[in-house]
Amino acid sequence: MKIAFLRDPLNDIDPHTETTLLLMYECYRRGHQVFFLEYHDLYIRDSRVMGRMHEIVCDAGLDLLAYWQRSIECVEIEKLVFEDVGELDVLFLRSPPPLQYDVMQLLSSVEEQVFIINSLRGQLLGNSKLYTLNFQDVIPKSHVSRDPVRLRKIIDDFGGTMVMKPLRSFGGRGVIKVSSKDPENLNSLLNFYLRSDRPYPRREPIMVQEYLEEVHTEGDVRIMMLNGQFHGSYRRVPQENEFRANICAGGAAVAHQMSPMEEHICSLISDRLVKDGLYFVGIDVIGGKLVEINCVSPGGLPRINMLHGLQLEMPVIDFVEERASAKKKMSDVDPHKLTP
Repeated sequence: MKIAFLRDPLNDIDPHTETTLLLMYECYRRGHQVFFLEYHDLYIRDSRVMGRMHEIVCDAGLDLLAYWQRSIECVEIEKLVFEDVGELDVLFLRSPPPLQYDVMQLLSSVEEQVFIINSLRGQLLGNSKLYTLNFQDVIPKSHVSRDPVRLRKIIDDFGGTMVMKPLRSFGGRGVIKVSSKDPENLNSLLNFYLRSDRPYPRREPIMVQEYLEEVHTEGDVRIMMLNGQFHGSYRRVPQENEFRANICAGGAAVAHQMSPMEEHICSLISDRLVKDGLYFVGIDVIGGKLVEINCVSPGGLPRINMLHGLQLEMPVIDFVEERASAKKKMSDVDPHKLTP
């Protein structure tokens, strides 16, 4: 199969913990034709979506680190493979957030031919923190507004610590604790985050949620889901004097066994994820509450593998092979021969 990976440069990653590299490596081990490109490599020629895709050509038998180094070499050489994106079998969208909306629109014309993971529609829906509002029974109490007066009243009425976060942040960026006990700073923070100096329609809506104390004692849990099913998990423990458990915020990864409540959350959100084409996601849970669904380049497979002795990249590639084969068979069917 022709399988392409779209993400930011490979030379700025940690090869031991990068999910994209692990998936590329598994494709290489299976003998697939692997391509790599970035957002700026996409263009249109004769009304077709094209990509300046670098083919990752390697000798057999390389280990992961050698494959990574060879992949960087293949990307950095001037020789490029100009490929019709519509002729791919699979396209992994693995660039870290934020989402590039113009690229999503550009790729929409090839989604009928290529199995894109995650689906374009699913990523457009799921990349905002508002997506968790579809699961009211298992999320913290949440409020969203662009009105500082309204949000201030919510925080005052709550009477304790809350978490404030931009809707499209990731990796814990911009996530802060706020409290009515610090009114001067609270007003300043609300005005800053909302951009309240702008006219109301141009302000940035933000989310405030109840603060879950369990993050200090238990950290949070990253759960990887594949095709609506629990796929593996690990716990992230925040540093001292830090409430964010994200790895990029300094959190430490430790082994974790799923609780009944976490399994219930996976079951509850499963059908909706699959319906929206969010086949490969990472969800974050604190104290039995769903706090985030990560569908744009979700990560965590290498850490789960290391902590639990697994090879979770294998069922992921099994899944995309199956879906790509099924899509290919459907596209090969003569529509005039189909029974009405």
